[in-house]
Amino acid sequence: MNAYDFKVKTQDGKEISLKDYEGKVMLIVNTATGCGFTPQYSELQSIYEDLHEKGLEILDFPCNQFGEQAPGNDEEIHDFCTGRYGITFEQFAKINVNGDDAIPLYKWITENTKFEGFNGPMKILLSGIAKKMDKDYKNNGNIKWNFTKILVNRQGDIVARFEPTASLTDVKKRIEEEI
Repeated sequence: MNAYDFKVKTQDGKEISLKDYEGKVMLIVNTATGCGFTPQYSELQSIYEDLHEKGLEILDFPCNQFGEQAPGNDEEIHDFCTGRYGITFEQFAKINVNGDDAIPLYKWITENTKFEGFNGPMKILLSGIAKKMDKDYKNNGNIKWNFTKILVNRQGDIVARFEPTASLTDVKKRIEEEI
């Protein structure tokens, strides 16, 4: 099984297959519009502009599971992201990434990745929040917060996971290795 085996919903509710991205490097990101990490949209857009023509696709999945930081409907979220951050990469319908209501793509992701640990100045705060939500958070692949990034190679296999606190410079370097 790989990423190409999954279907996801576009903002207008149409179901598409990730097989449409076959042969591309994908960065799959769960996002939120009211999060301390929301400014990462600017850096993600910059990475996309630099690497899209070389085969990068960024797939943005808004998620309201962490602190209810993605309020609004799909259209409102998209208008915010395009208006404030000028994103041009693909943004999909709002989803759940953990639990029984998680979409199949994210169930596969959480079953096939492990938590990589928080770092930087947000480490203590996010570790405390994650522990309140899941006492065993360090030992499972559940998504811990908004802006977790999953890197998928051109064959549809997961090759890296980056927690929200990971340097986007490091993320870009790792993407470049796959391109």
